[in-house]
Amino acid sequence: MSEILQVKNLSVEFDTYAGRIQAVRGISFGIREKKVTAIVGESGCGKSVTSKAIMGLIQKPGKIAPESRILFRGEDILRYTEKQWESFRGQKCSIVFQDALTALNPTMNIGRQITEKIRVHRKTGKKEAWQEGIHMLEQVRIPHAAMRMKQYPHEFSGGMRQRAMIAIALTLHPELLIADEPTTALDVTIQADILDMMKEIQRSQGMTIILITHDLGIVADLAQDIIVMYAGKVVEKGSAEDIFYHPAHPYTEALLRAVPRLDVSGGRLETIEGAPPNMADPPSGCPFADRCKKKLPVCAKRFPEETDLTKGHHVCCWLQKEKDDDR
Repeated sequence: MSEILQVKNLSVEFDTYAGRIQAVRGISFGIREKKVTAIVGESGCGKSVTSKAIMGLIQKPGKIAPESRILFRGEDILRYTEKQWESFRGQKCSIVFQDALTALNPTMNIGRQITEKIRVHRKTGKKEAWQEGIHMLEQVRIPHAAMRMKQYPHEFSGGMRQRAMIAIALTLHPELLIADEPTTALDVTIQADILDMMKEIQRSQGMTIILITHDLGIVADLAQDIIVMYAGKVVEKGSAEDIFYHPAHPYTEALLRAVPRLDVSGGRLETIEGAPPNMADPPSGCPFADRCKKKLPVCAKRFPEETDLTKGHHVCCWLQKEKDDDR
């Protein structure tokens, strides 16, 4: 299946008082069309920065390295003009931010926030745009949609605000949807309902989705492909089956051991001891080495090259590199 998006050697830095923070460090991956790809990893690993780079939202003091490339249907979007970005955002690619309360405009009712995008991009009339907005709220399962269009974000519950954000993102029927922690701070029943809704929309519209999360548990039934990030690096990527049943990187294994499972009774969930490295001075070797129970002497010295385990399953780990060299 073809890839709708290709990220090649992406690096993003931020100049701060604490020094130059290397948030994303030379990562590469592809996103298969009409599939759900999850980018997972703990807070601070570079997931959200990667999503903002794809949307052209990196602003000063941040900067993208000149050798970085992001190809959407073969076209390098990092070379876009501002006018091209305006056309790209919303129509070709859209994003759902993790905090709907701050992402939504508190001074505008929900209806205006939805119809504004429709009227700007489609040049439709006010009445037609309003009816389309009602339809979008109904599609994301908000009851009494016509009434809700006139209400403001503070009149919505947390789950409903998140649904409204998804409705705004889907208004122009983008080819690619980025969902950045779309269920953060919601209770588990609302989380499940929103993920189920996203799955239904993806199947009915044939949309490509990038789901960004720190929780491997919520992607088990949604994603076909998974990318694991740690300290600004991609350490493993493969199909959901590869990652869940044949994890190859110690960090991926640790993340899986921290997920509650119904098929395992008793025992305690494991924690990953230690903390991620300081991204103002990231290690030259594997960034997980200091927390890894299986580390080799070389792990702290050099970052391993990518090893192809099977078709589509790749890992950056010296343990797997040695096994591959021994074959």
